[in-house]
Amino acid sequence: MTRRRTCLLMLGLLTAAPLAQALSPPAAPSVPDQVSNVAWAGDMAAFAQTDRTSPPPRGGIEFIGSSSIRMWDTLARDFPTQPVFNRGFGGSEVRDSTWYADRIVVPYAPCKVFFYAGDNDLNSGRSASQVRDDVVAFVQRVHRDLPKTKVEYLSIKPSPSRAHLLPAINEANAQIKAALAKLPNTGYTDIYTPMLGADGQPDAKLFREDMLHMTPAGYAIWTQALAPKVNCN
Repeated sequence: MTRRRTCLLMLGLLTAAPLAQALSPPAAPSVPDQVSNVAWAGDMAAFAQTDRTSPPPRGGIEFIGSSSIRMWDTLARDFPTQPVFNRGFGGSEVRDSTWYADRIVVPYAPCKVFFYAGDNDLNSGRSASQVRDDVVAFVQRVHRDLPKTKVEYLSIKPSPSRAHLLPAINEANAQIKAALAKLPNTGYTDIYTPMLGADGQPDAKLFREDMLHMTPAGYAIWTQALAPKVNCN
């Protein structure tokens, strides 16, 4: 009888465990325990030096993220009437901007943050859902100290050199858009669709020889898409 009761008890525990898991709320995304690449220390030092000699306007409009932001060297000319400044660092993933937010976002108290990252993440093996959670974690990190700052996410672009990732890119973009729609002070800008050619494939004319980074024509599309939003209203 004792063995039978023990077996029944174990069976009950095994049955209850999946149910408890299903009922438990998912853990909230959090700041990563470490950055994806420690190479960004040099970039952070360069930003700190710039902040000492030519600090960006407090309450301005920040652009942050990976190389597509870092290489936007016409940013100030593209939005000449707005207090824009650039804190992109090439090769970075979403988690890197989250990790360094206390150094290159929070001190500036920007009215808006335009954030581009995600394709490096997918290329390194992270799933669409992981990238979505990473973007949510970035938003939550910014809003922890700057709840009134609006975070505008730029969708992952369709680079010809990463055409094999297009299904994952589309899935990540869709999941990120849906997740941000539920969060306050956030926005989403689709730069993926206008960068496709008439055949529905990435338009090679918008990219440099590496088919990853953009030409001025690519940035012109971004500028047009973002122009109505680059302000502190």
